[in-house]
Amino acid sequence: MKNLNIKWIYLLILSLIWGSSFILIKKSLLGLTPYQLGALRTIITGIILLVFGINKLKAIPKSKWKWLLLSGLLGSFIPAFFFAIAETEIDSAVTSILNSLVPLNTILLGFAIFKIASTKRQVLGVIIGFTGTVILILKGAELNPNQNYLYASFIIASTVMYAANVNIIKRHLQDVKPLAIAAGSYAFIIIPAFIILIFSNFFTLETYNNPALPKAFMYITILAVFGTAIAKVLFFKLVQLSTPVFASSVTYIMPIVALGWGILDGETFSFIQGLAALLVLVGVYLSHKHIA
Repeated sequence: MKNLNIKWIYLLILSLIWGSSFILIKKSLLGLTPYQLGALRTIITGIILLVFGINKLKAIPKSKWKWLLLSGLLGSFIPAFFFAIAETEIDSAVTSILNSLVPLNTILLGFAIFKIASTKRQVLGVIIGFTGTVILILKGAELNPNQNYLYASFIIASTVMYAANVNIIKRHLQDVKPLAIAAGSYAFIIIPAFIILIFSNFFTLETYNNPALPKAFMYITILAVFGTAIAKVLFFKLVQLSTPVFASSVTYIMPIVALGWGILDGETFSFIQGLAALLVLVGVYLSHKHIA
């Protein structure tokens, strides 16, 4: 019972942190391009994780480094840019809702590729949660007809990568310390992020003269420190404590937090979307009621 409570505490903390990350991306884009945002997010996070976790790298077996590279690319590097690109067209709240596809993809990939079994209750819970997500998406499209939902493909692709990442961690990095996983994965991707930042015209007078830059940099720093660095370590720990499906269900609760921020920022939200959000939470409960 105690172990179950710890899992839920990690889940709720991550939901609050990551649920707030979408509005931080939106605010950062007021002064940064998507490529600058993705690069800075990766660089700041990498510096923090390597400062605190560099001593942990020596203990990582050589056989694990290829999995850390994959984890870094699929779980951090590519999605950091994809989410920023998507939010140039789609509201932050809707983006977080699309992100709720992660648990479904986690089950599908876990079963098809990683041979990780899922129970009927897990499948039922994910289907119910996914149904709530679809309703949220459809209502969002109806309320915001001017948004280009082709950009949703960037989020959907990211959910597949996130799903692969949690299965990689559970199957191949289970015995590696969470901080070592985070620091090791960012050791690979921090240099490519620097290269992208250089070619993104960040180091130009035009960028520095942008009056929105100071606030944008503040938002991206908060996102990198809390929404990425600290959250990554907590998430890897959660994956090791529970199952890939349970850990990925953080994406079910995140939209509730993100929708709250979206409303405060003037984004459109309806009563039906509220009911759909409750349906998502029912899916979470059913998916994980059996875990002890």
